[in-house]
Amino acid sequence: MRRWIRVALTALTATIGLTAVAGGAALLVGSFAQGASGAIVPDRSFLGGTPFASYAAPGLLLAIVVGGTHIVAAVLVGRRSAAAPAAVAVAGFGLLIWIFVQMMFIPFSLLQALYFAAGLAELGLIMLALGLVAQARTVARATGGR
Repeated sequence: MRRWIRVALTALTATIGLTAVAGGAALLVGSFAQGASGAIVPDRSFLGGTPFASYAAPGLLLAIVVGGTHIVAAVLVGRRSAAAPAAVAVAGFGLLIWIFVQMMFIPFSLLQALYFAAGLAELGLIMLALGLVAQARTVARATGGR
């Protein structure tokens, strides 16, 4: 893996992981605080149509699943582990799924767009690291663009 890709992936996955853990913790704490709606957690009306009565479970899922997979991916990329590409792919797709599901219940926000773009960036960088993008260009040239 090229150095710049490894550094970018480590920074990106670590940032997403830490902010997901912080966001999940805020949802969890806010779900137990009285009158915290809007300040720490979104309005409870967004939970309508979901299986959740409070933001406690979504907070745990955000912190553990999204944050955890990203932190593990960051560590594996930083250590140059052979498992790093798979970990980044799992974390990136997990983030995209999280945002898709979230957008079904919560109105669009700039943060959703930013995290969606970050997930796409993770997947794009891992494709570069694996040489998949370069292979596609080489195959296209070899076949005359067919």
